Amino acid sequence: MPNVVYFSEDALLAGIRSEDESAVAYLYKQHYPMVLHLVLNNNGSEEEAKDIYQEAIIVFLEKIREESLELNCLIKTYLYSVCRRLWLKRLAFKNRFAGVVSESDTFLEMAEEVADLEDREIKFNKMAEALELLGEPCKTLIEDFYLQDLSMQTITDKFGYTNADNTKNQKYKCLLRLKKLFFNIYKIKVERD
Repeated sequence: MPNVVYFSEDALLAGIRSEDESAVAYLYKQHYPMVLHLVLNNNGSEEEAKDIYQEAIIVFLEKIREESLELNCLIKTYLYSVCRRLWLKRLAFKNRFAGVVSESDTFLEMAEEVADLEDREIKFNKMAEALELLGEPCKTLIEDFYLQDLSMQTITDKFGYTNADNTKNQKYKCLLRLKKLFFNIYKIKVERD
């Protein structure tokens, strides 16, 4: 199976809908560590994390393929939420019938993790918005360097800059513009809320 990287959630969802095995494999690999961390830090084992994640992935895939899921957040946030709910149910079941699970502050940590994920998602969306407003050639230059992981020399050749130092200077200027756009958009969002 080829090692495919999906640069957008839309591409990943399209791959899942078309039953592309590499899309499903990418989904498994991409978000499992987050679920493993959740379960291990909340009285669970690696085996239980695998079970919970498998269950959440199956539900997610079925809903995507049936087009019965209206996704209003990142896939990562959705899966975390489903896994968290499934894990809490399993913990409640263990507690009721085994009396093994003890109360702890870890659930507060989980709530903080969800809040952090939601905050990061808002910032990510605002950054994507700022990137769209950035315009060319900055948008492509930033994407080539940070998302496509192209070398400075490759970008220099692509854009026809005289040397890699000029490309670095241009990238720096583009980043400053992107930062300014991001904070303007983020400030507007915060003021509205």
